[in-house]
Amino acid sequence: MAIPLVRSNIVIFLVSMSLVLALALGVYVSNRLLTHWLLVSGLEQNYADQQTDIQNALATYAVALEPQSSQKLEGLRLSPPAESSAAARMSGETREKFQKMLERHHTDSTVLDQALVYPAGVSTENPNLPDFAQIDWLAKNRLTSVRTLNHAWAAFNSDRALTVVPDMTWLGAFGSNAIVVYNPKRADVVEPSLVLLVTQTGILENLSGLIWSISAAIGVLCLLSFALAAILLWMRFYDQVRTNSNIQYLAHHDTLTGLPNRAVFNARLAGALRSAQAKASNVGVMLIDVDKFKEINDTHGHGIGDVFLQIVAERLQTVFHKHLVARLSGDEFAVLLTSISDPARMTRLATDMIAATSAPCIIDGKDIKLSLSIGIARATDGSWRVSRLLHCADLALYHAKHNGRSTFSWYTPGLDAEAQKRQEVENGLAKALKLDQFKLVYQPQYALRDGTLRGYEALVRWEHPTKGEIRPDLFIPIAEDCGLIDEIGTWVLNHACREAMLWEDQSKKVAVNVSVGQFVAGETQKRVAQALNKSGLNPRRLEIEITESLLISNTEAVIETLRQIHDMGVSIAMDDFGTGYSSLSYLSLFPFDKIKIDQAFIQNLGKDTSTDAIVTSIVGLGRSLNVTITAEGVETEEQAILLSAAGCDLVQGYMFGKPGTVAKHEAAYPIFPHNEEGGFWFPQKRKQILPPPKISLSPQLAQYATLAAPEETSEEENETATV
Repeated sequence: MAIPLVRSNIVIFLVSMSLVLALALGVYVSNRLLTHWLLVSGLEQNYADQQTDIQNALATYAVALEPQSSQKLEGLRLSPPAESSAAARMSGETREKFQKMLERHHTDSTVLDQALVYPAGVSTENPNLPDFAQIDWLAKNRLTSVRTLNHAWAAFNSDRALTVVPDMTWLGAFGSNAIVVYNPKRADVVEPSLVLLVTQTGILENLSGLIWSISAAIGVLCLLSFALAAILLWMRFYDQVRTNSNIQYLAHHDTLTGLPNRAVFNARLAGALRSAQAKASNVGVMLIDVDKFKEINDTHGHGIGDVFLQIVAERLQTVFHKHLVARLSGDEFAVLLTSISDPARMTRLATDMIAATSAPCIIDGKDIKLSLSIGIARATDGSWRVSRLLHCADLALYHAKHNGRSTFSWYTPGLDAEAQKRQEVENGLAKALKLDQFKLVYQPQYALRDGTLRGYEALVRWEHPTKGEIRPDLFIPIAEDCGLIDEIGTWVLNHACREAMLWEDQSKKVAVNVSVGQFVAGETQKRVAQALNKSGLNPRRLEIEITESLLISNTEAVIETLRQIHDMGVSIAMDDFGTGYSSLSYLSLFPFDKIKIDQAFIQNLGKDTSTDAIVTSIVGLGRSLNVTITAEGVETEEQAILLSAAGCDLVQGYMFGKPGTVAKHEAAYPIFPHNEEGGFWFPQKRKQILPPPKISLSPQLAQYATLAAPEETSEEENETATV
């Protein structure tokens, strides 16, 4: 990049110098041409008055076209000839004759010499007649340039009656004399021309002031033109330099944070590894990723997200001020550690960086949580390469993010094995889709009010040919990372609808999860419609479960897609309710048919008053919105009783059946235990003969349990807080 810039500067310098020289040359040439023109005009004005008299006099020296020897004239010159006395006498007479004609009071030009010259043909036939070649003014140094005689010769052969030829060299230097040529009137006889040698210094002196004034004006105009051109050229050059500087900066830096970019980091890392190999030292690399940055962008907007990244960059530079900090991608940063190689000091730096994230990050009055995950790798010998070191740091970063985030992790050889397993799973997923190695299992959903089996949630399983059944929590995250979740989700939707059509009880619903990775606004409704059309399933039997995180990104487009699905007759359920950012606000944006309480709340039900209050509030919200409430992860009878007391509609969990085949669940129905007097036990219709379990309720749940108690229950039992 530097070499073309240097060449461009050299070219611009040469062009500028050429323009300066051209300006100087233009001024000089204009001065010379103007002087020449004024000098010719002045001399013509001086000698034009005698033109008619001289032409009449030249006629007296005419010779016939066939001249006789007696008519031949010898050279007529003002200076006395050296030949015969007759020629001298004739020259003297001729000189006096023309001298009288040319006598005028001219102070600026004087006749120094004159000559009568006949045409070349006449001079050849009459050797005694003078010709142009006999003029010896150049030989006597009375002229400075042979060009003057050449121009006089051209004037002699022209048809012009009066021609003035100033003595000027081709470089523009003027001599002290000039040549004036009087040509005769052309007739049947041959007449000579009168060639005069006159002075021109007087006219030059008189014209010098005017000439230099005009030349100065021309020079000023040229200089102004050159200055304007120079300004325009400099502006272009300055813009080019600034553009090149910006291009170089952008090529090596991140525009948002001002940090070096990936190219600079890789180049510096390669140099550090070469230096470390020569010095037998170590090089460390930290890869740093902002936790849940996408959620920050989606929740608060990209403008705040950009400011957030700038704050992260500032804190990184504060902690790692002695080291190279670069931004590799959107929310990924890197640090090159060359001055320290001790693992303990590297660990201390990572700890300091994690501690630096605890400081409040307030943007536009919003306190945004700052969390970083760090992966550390160290090159311990000269065999390490840039790609290998970054790969190891990336493995460590992946391990840190899956260990709870907001922490750091060192690279260990065992991480390669885990990465290899993930790669095997990723490759196996692609084959599983082609070979149809997936299957669906179903978890039943029971109604607490009457114990009826209302429907199933479809869950996918992978039947590997050699490793057996693989749990979804192992392959679903990998499928989301590698982009296969879309195909897997479509497969689940199509097969769930197809298998539901084969159930004996056509009133039961089937619920299908749609993850954020597979949901595409504008496309998902088409896939749902295709699945329904291919299977022939009644849309009212299909339920689509989504999470709150789906609504965070591109809310308007997502809600429009959900409305189109809902208009088909398909139910929409919000899964994992209460774990997102703004559950209540999303309930107001879209009329959900069902809310599923996350199992994290169910596990602490009856153990924590806050959890009891949350569950009670969710159930109350569902009642007010006329939305079905489903509790996930119900594993104990105690949890079922409490949910029944709170007014929950549906439950699912290991207590009511683990994921399996529909036939197995149908065979196990009814799932509620028998009592000794016959019939079935339901939480809201339990018999007195069955001893109730002792469960302490919070005041809120106790109130709901009292309201939900049957009428035949005694007043004393309704007031107790134990069910």
